[in-house]
Amino acid sequence: MNGIALDTRWFSLRRRLLLWILGGLTSGWLVSLAFTYADAHHEIDELFDAQMVQVAQTMLGLAAEYDDDDDIAVLQESGHPYREKFVFQLWDARGRLLLRSPQAPTQPLTGKDGFSETGGLGKDRWRYYSQWDDSHHLRVQVAEHHHMRDELSGHIASRLLLPALFGLPLIGAWIWLTTRRSLAPLDDLAADLAGRAPDRLDPLAPVEAPLEIQPLLRALNALFGRVSGTLEQERRFTADAAHELRTPLAAIVTQAQVASRARNEAERNHALTQIAASGRRAGRLVEQLLTLARLDPAAALPTAQVRLDALAAEECAEQGAAALNKQITLALEAEAEVIVPGHADMLRVLLRNLLDNALRYTPAGGKVTVQVTPAGLTVSDNGPGIPAPLRADAMRRFHRLAGQEIEGSGLGLSIVARIADLHHAALSLSDNQPGLRASLTFPVA
Repeated sequence: MNGIALDTRWFSLRRRLLLWILGGLTSGWLVSLAFTYADAHHEIDELFDAQMVQVAQTMLGLAAEYDDDDDIAVLQESGHPYREKFVFQLWDARGRLLLRSPQAPTQPLTGKDGFSETGGLGKDRWRYYSQWDDSHHLRVQVAEHHHMRDELSGHIASRLLLPALFGLPLIGAWIWLTTRRSLAPLDDLAADLAGRAPDRLDPLAPVEAPLEIQPLLRALNALFGRVSGTLEQERRFTADAAHELRTPLAAIVTQAQVASRARNEAERNHALTQIAASGRRAGRLVEQLLTLARLDPAAALPTAQVRLDALAAEECAEQGAAALNKQITLALEAEAEVIVPGHADMLRVLLRNLLDNALRYTPAGGKVTVQVTPAGLTVSDNGPGIPAPLRADAMRRFHRLAGQEIEGSGLGLSIVARIADLHHAALSLSDNQPGLRASLTFPVA
């Protein structure tokens, strides 16, 4: 799927921003509406309670004396829509009903003094207020249905809700337009990446971009730089490898022509011997090139505990025959059970290359010594050595010192340096008086 992971969970950033912002605004609006409704209802309760107290006190102040034989005074209906929602009664100390509103019952509204309520959820709720006069001769009871209070509070809340119903869609449209315009540089960046040629690895430099994607741009530009460096390294490697392989291949062709035109058996055998030598040189070069190709992309190696003394003993045993053929003494000086963190196969390649170089350049009758300590390993020889100013160049790829007659590819020390770098170890070249000493020091755990 165009290199995209199938298990990636994709989402629209614009849609997510719109939903989160609108959801937050809506939630905040609803919470504000709830608090406003509660506060408005509380204030309305306070206002209506004050009116009930005022009505009761006014009735007590205006109440006249009634004779015992007077009938109950009943007021005329006013026709107001709230007439059934507000009732009152006037009682005397002997429990006689002296005055009531048209909708008020003939029994006391409440048996409690002050404020009280009846009813509950799903029932009619009434709020009562009862008060005696100072002489405790007259008692006024006032009742008011909660419907008036709830209706007024709901009216206030609806007035607050209407702007939200019209405002939220407008805010949503504005947020959508704003996010679309703000995220447009991302679309431009994606178009720039999609339109690039495979070999175009110059840094991304958009004219306008949000600060939030600056880390992403830095990471992409750093990746482009690494890829560009890797490709350039591969191009140099390919060119150098082709140049180095041209010499043994040309020698093989030349010696094959000589063998085909040989005038006698000795001349033919000499040409075939040279072909075999050139073939071995080409094979060794290819092997070294394959080793470098395997090492170059490695950013890190899986490490384990490696017995460096045992590994050195195995490699010295494998190189023993080559040392005997050149009459070179190969000595191993290793402490017991030297364990280092590393990659066994890569360390084996490293030591093999160091031994191969030492045996190549050590003359007959010389000595090659391998020393293994907890700090690392050292390979020293009695060869011509490398002058101090040229030692850094000796670890470059395909670099050979001028005037050398011994066959080589110029890759051995570069492979050793690369493996040492992957192990975070230090490789150093020094004089052996005479000869060369190559030391590999592992980092202290």
